[in-house]
Amino acid sequence: MAQAIPATISGQPVLILREGTSRSRGKEAQRANIMAAKVVAETIKTSLGPKGMDKMLVDSLGDITITSDGATVLKEMDIQHPAAKMMVEISKTTDNEVGDGTTSVAVFAGKLLEKAEDLLNQNMHPTIIVDGYREASEKALDFLKDIGIEVSSIDRDMLKKIATTAMASKLVSENKEYLANVAVDAVLKIAKKIGKNYKADIDDIKVDRKAGESMVNTKLIEGIILDKEVVHPGMPKKIDDAQIALLNTPLEIEKTEFNAKINIEKPEEMQAFLDEEERMLQTMVEKIVSVGANVLICQKGIDDIAQHFLAKKGILAVRRATQSNVEKVSKATGAKIVVNIEDLTANDLGNAKLVEERTVGEDKWIFIEGCNNPKSVNLLIRGGTEKVVDEAERSIHDAISVVRDVVETPYVVAGGGAPEAEISSRLRRWAEHLSGKEQLAALSFAESLEVIPITLAENTGLDPIDILVELRSRHEKGEIWAGVNVLEGMVSNMTKSNVYEPLSVKEQVIKSASEVAMMILRIDDVIASGKTGGPPTPEPPLKPGEEPEID
Repeated sequence: MAQAIPATISGQPVLILREGTSRSRGKEAQRANIMAAKVVAETIKTSLGPKGMDKMLVDSLGDITITSDGATVLKEMDIQHPAAKMMVEISKTTDNEVGDGTTSVAVFAGKLLEKAEDLLNQNMHPTIIVDGYREASEKALDFLKDIGIEVSSIDRDMLKKIATTAMASKLVSENKEYLANVAVDAVLKIAKKIGKNYKADIDDIKVDRKAGESMVNTKLIEGIILDKEVVHPGMPKKIDDAQIALLNTPLEIEKTEFNAKINIEKPEEMQAFLDEEERMLQTMVEKIVSVGANVLICQKGIDDIAQHFLAKKGILAVRRATQSNVEKVSKATGAKIVVNIEDLTANDLGNAKLVEERTVGEDKWIFIEGCNNPKSVNLLIRGGTEKVVDEAERSIHDAISVVRDVVETPYVVAGGGAPEAEISSRLRRWAEHLSGKEQLAALSFAESLEVIPITLAENTGLDPIDILVELRSRHEKGEIWAGVNVLEGMVSNMTKSNVYEPLSVKEQVIKSASEVAMMILRIDDVIASGKTGGPPTPEPPLKPGEEPEID
């Protein structure tokens, strides 16, 4: 209901918020928020799992996105409701933290709120539900750690299984084996050992994409690709055994920052002035040659005359490279970024087996390949169309993220809804020992966890009731890894199917979903200010001979 919020002083009504402010409170506010969150969960529910469907999103400009990635779907949707926006936030946070589980977290949060609504209808107070959910989520995380399988951080075989599982539900699933190898190689190249643990910063993996060729032409470059071309046609297009100099200073004559006037009276003086400029540029080039560099990557501009001298010396040069690209080249080749050309020495140079300009599609790119021990690498993603390449990039991002998760936190669980079913079973047994109404909330939390295997079954076309009954039966018998095998259409041991997921993804899903559900349940008053009005409508112009109206 749209209204200004009234108050009364001595029987006189007082408006404390401006006209147009809307307010809903109590059960009405709770139900509106829960409904909004449930709608978001239902929207992306059908895209969960290998048999899930894709969504086509069309923005206001007519651009199309086709994806089954939960975070991308929610990000592209123009959601207005504040509670629904919170669902988008948890999906985005999950994507940023662990890179996968973005659909699961929204579906699970929606189910938690749906179960809470049933309890609210039984006149249970929201605070009691929140307390029960909090206890249950803490216990669920304990159970999850208990069933986690410890693995080696650099076990290629396990990392490949993790990456393959992450891509099984994506458009690229036909090529998941090949792309999983590429993702694992990329992460292991940039992983650093710190003490007993490993650290992998996936920002060190540069991703370029180009429509054309097949997805199996996607490859890992042990070096960096620059979206640039050689600056001068006279320069070599290919350098073997490259010695690379990185400059963060222009190869130009710097203009003075204040007004200066030069009086030239003879043509010879003008020529001497130009000759001096040329000599200064030649000195800069000679400095680069003297340290043994045959490739120059400059973050700033390169004067035309300097380009000519560099070409004569057989140096391949690139200008106006971005700061992030220069930093990645530094990590890949071992070159140091030099700010003053006078300070450049042979020790500042980086090494690569090959630097070459190649035509990719319609563009010319510089490939720096064959770095000895690259701390930064490059993935070049190919695909038949732009839409396929976009989805391939999102899928590989997920694969790289889950591999990173296991490299940094070497614990995994089986997939197919097996861990959720196991934790649900254990939570039900634990909840029997609780006293008070919190027990009902804890049982609701346990039942909500089963939404993941149930949704996997629904999306595969299986009977969810039959699957749920069999899952519960098997877990009661102690089969921890019994899950929904969507490819065979039955309940089976998911470890035998090599379906694994990082433990950290499951932890993040439980933490984020339970937190947002508890936050929404605690809201009992929604006060939304009215939209501000635009400028007043101008008066229409007077017609010839018409008199203006005077009030």
